[in-house]
Amino acid sequence: MKGIKHMNNNTQHKAGNSKKSTKSKKIKIIIEKSDDSYSSYAQNVPGIYGQGDTVDDAKDSALKGLELLVKYNEDINVPDILKGEYEVVFKFDVESFLNFYKKIFTNAALERMTGINQKQFQHYATGLKKPRPAQVKKIETAMHQLGKELTSIEL
Repeated sequence: MKGIKHMNNNTQHKAGNSKKSTKSKKIKIIIEKSDDSYSSYAQNVPGIYGQGDTVDDAKDSALKGLELLVKYNEDINVPDILKGEYEVVFKFDVESFLNFYKKIFTNAALERMTGINQKQFQHYATGLKKPRPAQVKKIETAMHQLGKELTSIEL
């Protein structure tokens, strides 16, 4: 796709033609873990789905769906949000996030960053329990804070 920009978790993709938009349109793609794979779907664009063995496969599959929708449909059948420039934001559920990053973040590290007990993280990662919205916000805030700290480092 032309003009794509990639980042992770709340990953953003920029795509579209060269016209500058004053207001960025966002396509939110949800990433979820099932028993044996990952699935993805566009929350605000009907008919965009993806699937794969990994998070990256599920992301790529959904992006390919967006690309094909625009490429093989007449302009009148393409949703307005896909006309011009737009951003793609990937959103994880907590279980998928924890499983995707389990090689990077231990439960002990997550506890230090968020104040949430390690056992709770284990329950969230296995799907045994779902976090309350306040817990989700704590996790998201801690990850964003870490990202800000990391981007300010020079080596």
